[in-house]
Amino acid sequence: MDVGRSMSPPIWILATRALWRRARRRIRSGPTRRWRFVGRTPERVLIAPPDLRLADGQIANEIYHGRFPLAGHMVDMGGESPFQLEIADLAWLKSLHSFRWLRHMRQAGTELASANARALVSDWMSVHGRRIGGIAWDPAVTARRVIAWLQHSTVVLQGADFVFYRSYLRSLALQIRYLRAVTPDMLDGEERLRARAALCFSALSLPVSNATLRSATNNLAAELEKQILPDGGHVSRNPMAVLELLSDLLPLRQTYANQAEAPPDALIAAVERMLPALRFFRHQDGCLALFNGMGATVQDRVSALLHHDDTGGAPLLNAVHSGYQRLAMGGTVVLADTGAAPPADVSHQAHAGCLSFEMSSGRHRFIVNCGVDSYGAEEFRPLARATAAHSTATLNDTSSARFTTTAQLTDLIGTPLIGGPQRIPVKRTDAEGVQGFIASHDGYVPRFGIVHEREIALSAAGNILEGTDRFYRAGGKPALDDGRDQVTVRFHVHPGIGLFLDSSERLVLKGVPSDVWVFTCDGAEPVVEESIFFAGAAGPQKSRQIVLSFKASETGEISWRFTRTELVG
Repeated sequence: MDVGRSMSPPIWILATRALWRRARRRIRSGPTRRWRFVGRTPERVLIAPPDLRLADGQIANEIYHGRFPLAGHMVDMGGESPFQLEIADLAWLKSLHSFRWLRHMRQAGTELASANARALVSDWMSVHGRRIGGIAWDPAVTARRVIAWLQHSTVVLQGADFVFYRSYLRSLALQIRYLRAVTPDMLDGEERLRARAALCFSALSLPVSNATLRSATNNLAAELEKQILPDGGHVSRNPMAVLELLSDLLPLRQTYANQAEAPPDALIAAVERMLPALRFFRHQDGCLALFNGMGATVQDRVSALLHHDDTGGAPLLNAVHSGYQRLAMGGTVVLADTGAAPPADVSHQAHAGCLSFEMSSGRHRFIVNCGVDSYGAEEFRPLARATAAHSTATLNDTSSARFTTTAQLTDLIGTPLIGGPQRIPVKRTDAEGVQGFIASHDGYVPRFGIVHEREIALSAAGNILEGTDRFYRAGGKPALDDGRDQVTVRFHVHPGIGLFLDSSERLVLKGVPSDVWVFTCDGAEPVVEESIFFAGAAGPQKSRQIVLSFKASETGEISWRFTRTELVG
């Protein structure tokens, strides 16, 4: 089985596409076209769709007192309007203008919370509602806001007078028309799918013609068929995209049912594939594996969504379309990245982590990738995306894929994955009492002429994880001793795991209270070095990594083993 994909387009093509999208968006939303967004004001909201995201009434209290804990940062307004202050944190601003925090007002369930929600919405309409532009009208932000305003319309409109009621609906209708105009020019990927979902939410929640609902439904179906893979993964290969999109698609499916409208077959099929995919990526501790843009997991969010999974069966072991492998035996789970880079337009969060793996046992993650700090400093993001931040092998301290360009190009096209493995043959090696796979990638062939092959097997009822890493030239020839064959194999250890030498000088990994694994290796001396776990719930944490270093020309194959044991002494 070969899961390789075609090569990414050249940088100049990506830049040209980006310039064309910007131009079309300016034309569509420019002053000469804004008359298109003016139209009839809906008379009422027919239904408030459900919101499955977790809510906390205490956050509503913080917001009432002018403290906005959004995107991982608390900002105190000091008595000023949050929509008039100049805040440099882009993620915080996007969260503010998305209005998803309205769910906390709903959770509070008080008249005071409702009045505060109404005041903040009124403030936004006064400051940003009359002029289209800036981060407040970014299409992705607008889509989130439209969904939030519909989902929490009962909270915002509770006790509202007629003037506010009409202003709210007028603004909502304008945003929907704007979103309908700009969605075709959005980048491929999660945000465009969410925009299509937002237009379906609006067509179900407001009085519209059958033609409008039918058009929104057809556009959503087409986007789902394009983005949701046959195994339930998202085309971006990011587990977080599955989690986030399900949080919108499940309520949308319910809204169709509540309105006695038939949801598109593509929506039903996508949800039924994505729920098992979410289970596929889940470790023993309830967190999702740290691949391709995934950060810290709120386990309760995952559990809440999986309550809607009627199948309840074991997840796939071979997610061939998404490019991942899963081994699961005796309370041990191993997840591995065996896929090529996603298409360039949806690769802005993708990592150079081909053939990396994670291992969890009991309620602990033992071997991990470093993950990303979703709301941290942007300068950390390239470090988290590098091959060295993953539990796999690097050659000559370089990554197996590239994702950085000049500052000017980054402003224009972002940071897509523009190089890396193109051919990744994968073979499952499952047998009685054993689950495993063999995979290789050619990401280092253009620069160093060396293929990396990894074989992993989980056996003995989940008590032994064995791996072999091989490095060779085309045709299986040994690597050349040319100074470009230095290999470093890394195993990043979760910061919650103890790591020490036992009396036999073996490396011991210990979870709490008594889950113990011993690491051994043939062919290289393991060294413990410092690392950074970017995906900590409270931000980056210090961690450690087991490192094997050698020359591929001298050691073309190296074997290692993790063995679960109760003996520590």
